[in-house]
Amino acid sequence: MKKHIVVIAGDGIGQEVTTVGKQVLDAIAKKYNHEFTYDTALIGHAAIEETGSPLPEETITKSKASDAILFGAVGHPKYDNDPSAKVRPEQGLLGIRKALGLYANLRPIKLFDELLSASSIKPEILRGADILFFRELTGDVYFGERGRKDDNNTAFDTMIYSRYEVERITIKAFEAAMTRRKKLCSVDKANVLESSRLWREVVQEIAPRYPEVTVEHQFVDAAAMLLIKDPCRFDVVVTGNLFGDILTDEASQIAGSMGMLASASVGDTTGLYEPIHGSAHDITGKGVANPLASVLSVALMLDISFCMKAEAEAVVQAVDSVLKAGFRTGDIAEATTPREMILGTQAMGEQVLKALV
Repeated sequence: MKKHIVVIAGDGIGQEVTTVGKQVLDAIAKKYNHEFTYDTALIGHAAIEETGSPLPEETITKSKASDAILFGAVGHPKYDNDPSAKVRPEQGLLGIRKALGLYANLRPIKLFDELLSASSIKPEILRGADILFFRELTGDVYFGERGRKDDNNTAFDTMIYSRYEVERITIKAFEAAMTRRKKLCSVDKANVLESSRLWREVVQEIAPRYPEVTVEHQFVDAAAMLLIKDPCRFDVVVTGNLFGDILTDEASQIAGSMGMLASASVGDTTGLYEPIHGSAHDITGKGVANPLASVLSVALMLDISFCMKAEAEAVVQAVDSVLKAGFRTGDIAEATTPREMILGTQAMGEQVLKALV
């Protein structure tokens, strides 16, 4: 099978982890007799520095012509404490989601048994946790009207959703629940927010189409508590853009580190696959970033965009075998981990490649 992939490394550690991700794709292509071709494109701070735009038109064109996108990260410290900056790296990520119609962000939270002790949560609470988040990507406060008034002394961001936006991601979440444990939790704030009342209304309207799926509704504050208290109660979770952003980062504690969490942003055409950890400029260039989230994002790409189930499972099993062998990056190492077993970015990638042979 022949597929064309655009690698958008972006900022910070994006370059380091996507390099490993691409190496894994090459190994899969060789092992299973596929042909993967590649192109590269700019986004975020790197694109601003070179072109003045966080999302050059060339990046959109290349992305639309691809079969899938392997993404790194966006962000730079110079913008974090400058709220007056009109052009920001994150605009590139929001823009590409909009341009490609990527309305559903899938974030699997599945714990490898070998990393039970890497989390700050008790192992007996974590064991067996397996959650699939569906975060809506094209609505909410990130895309609603925003601005300043009252001589710049009042700021506002509008949380807005249309029925269509809620319907399409809710259907995807129900379809996924049908392939898993047939449980779906919808997270909102319907006791306060009108947009959440619409959200809940739509979920309730769609639920009868899937009578085998047990549906529960949780307010976002309760869901945040339950994720830590009893993560195993969740199977598929569907929620809005803002709540999903926060809850999935919280859920990284279930996996022990953001460096272990992959994601897929999909719509009806090209999919974008990225680790959730961000640009991490504090460790950029040090060669210590955990590449496993990028590797697991490759597994999602193989599964979702390319329908290569066996290849995807091979990647996951390779990661599992490396962890079983005791290899760790710094973020998932324990105090008792032997120093020689704590690897840098490329060395960890090489262990995964050996396990794939």
